[in-house]
Order: sequence, then C-alpha cells, then structure tokens
Amino acid sequence: MTTDILLFPFNDYWWLYGLFTLFVLGMLALDLGVFHKEAHEVSVKEAAIWSTVWISLALLFCAGFWQYAHYKLPTYAPLLAELASKGITGADAALAAAKLADQSTLEFLTGFVVEKALSVDNIFIFVVVFSYFAIPLKYQHRVLFYGILGALIFRIIFISIGSVLMQFHWVILLFGVFLILTGIKILFAPEKPIEPEKNPVIRLLKKFIPVTPKLDGDKFFLRKEGVLHATPLFVCLVFIEITDIVFAVDSVPAIFAITKEPLIVFTSNVFAILGLRALFFLLAGVMHKFRFLKYGLGIILVFVGLKMVWLNDAFGGKFPVSWSLGIIGLILAISVIASLAIPPRPKSVTST
Repeated sequence: MTTDILLFPFNDYWWLYGLFTLFVLGMLALDLGVFHKEAHEVSVKEAAIWSTVWISLALLFCAGFWQYAHYKLPTYAPLLAELASKGITGADAALAAAKLADQSTLEFLTGFVVEKALSVDNIFIFVVVFSYFAIPLKYQHRVLFYGILGALIFRIIFISIGSVLMQFHWVILLFGVFLILTGIKILFAPEKPIEPEKNPVIRLLKKFIPVTPKLDGDKFFLRKEGVLHATPLFVCLVFIEITDIVFAVDSVPAIFAITKEPLIVFTSNVFAILGLRALFFLLAGVMHKFRFLKYGLGIILVFVGLKMVWLNDAFGGKFPVSWSLGIIGLILAISVIASLAIPPRPKSVTST
C-alpha cells in the first residue's frame, strides 16, 4: 500500500531524532572512552562481539519501531483522513494502518541490509588506505572512530538534502539513472589503484599545513619548533572522510529508493555506519576471498536504481518491500557463496 503523506514527519518526531542522536553519541563515547581508551589491536573475537552488539541493537530498535508504529499509525489523524478520502474507514482503516506499520518496519530492515552491504565497499578502501599509509593495527580503531563520526555528520547533511530533493519526481528519476550507471560501472569498469597522494583534497591540505614524514603515536597533530604539523594519521583520516562522502552519494539515494521516510533513512543508515568499524576488523583479513561481492553490490545498485525509474511505478507506486529484501538478500548470498565455492584462476607463469 502507498500513501502520499509522511507517516513519521520531523515536526512530530523531532524528539525521536534527538533521543536517537543522544543514544548514538552515548554509545560512541562509551566505545572510545571506556572500551578503547588505550590504543590496542582489535582482535577478531572483540570485533565479532561488537558486530553482534551493533546488529542486535539495530534489530531491537526495529522491533521497538514495529511496536510503536502499530500503536501510533491506527490513530494518526493525517493518515486516517487520507484513507477516508479513498473510502477506507473503520476496521478497514485500522487494517490498512497495521499494514503500513509492517511495511515501514520492513523498509527499515531492508534499508539497514542495503546500507550494511554497500558499506562493505568502504572496508575494501580501508584495507588499502591503511596499508598505503602504513598505519599500525593499534591505531586503526582511532582513525575509524573519528572517520565514522565525520561520516555520521555528512550522512545527516545528505539525508536532509535528499528528503527535500526526493519530493520532485525528476530528481527521483535522475538518482535512479545515476545508481544504474554506477552499478554498471562497478560490474564492467576495470579497477584503478588508489593513490591518495594524487587526491586534490590531500594536495590542498598539504599546502595549508606541513605533514610529518612519520607517525607520532596516535596523534593527529604535533608541534615542531612552534609550527603545527599534521601527521600521516590525520592525512589518512581525511582520505577516509573523502571516500565516505563519495560512497554516500550512492548509498543515500539507494535507501531513498526503498523508503521516503527520512526517519527510517536516518536510523537505518546510522546503525549500518556504527557497525562499520567492527565489521572492518572482523573481515579485513579475509576480504580478498569475497572477490565476487563487488559484482553483487553492483547488481544491487542497478536493482534499486530500476526501482526508482521503473519498478515502483510499474507496481502502482511501490515495489513490494518484502520482495526487495528477498532479492537483495539473495544477491548477497549468491555473491558470497560463489566467492567461497569457485576457486580463483591460477596466475599464469611465463617462462623466461
């Protein structure tokens, strides 16, 4: 079922945005101030525990959201008025509101899965960037902590802009075409090596502040002879922020293809980002084994792009969310299973 109104408008749910933001800041403070107060290498066991924690929190929020939506939507006056204008009243209206509550919950879950899947691309980049800047394992968590804090800020900005732009149908079509082209590029374009030194932002940074040749513990800045210098740790952080902004250009429109509710976009996106550090430390050592995963992500982007430009209209304004979740889950499962089941081709050895 589709509706022309927002079920969870900001004017009515600013308090939930505020509470959720305080929860996120509290969890981040607990993470850095208590569990990672001292720099140390994050073990696979610790990463697995934190991954489980973040996913469990997301699922608990999803369950609570489902309960609240079932409580609130059957008495939400703007929704009842819209249903009445369509001749739906009484018990039928209550049933329609319950279906919308279920649909909204599925949208959160689907959005979380999509953002989690797309964030895997970030992990590939993190592995390369940390290797390029020779960042020791014990300092990587500190870089990712502030990197993800910055990512949250940029995502909030992009989601706010997107919630306004997505009200225009031509913007939806434009984003849909962009996602399709991006997915096709992932599928067919050859991979290019990452060269942070050639990045224009990094070059500009070095013009404004000198950079030390070596790390100095976990410091981002230090003073030499009274002059403030950035360390390679800070340059690494800046590059990670840049890559997240680039990825956000894909991921934010992708989730708006699933739901038009900014609250769902915001909460599912944030939960996916919060678990990104733990996911990195859990998978960094085995990412090379999932060589078909990038093709799965490319297909997912093409699929959500098609939803925006065609499938939603073809299905009366809303492609079934349960179908979306099933299709996305199937694509991810096939790409992972294929990566593990099909051995890589042996490299040919040329004789001299």
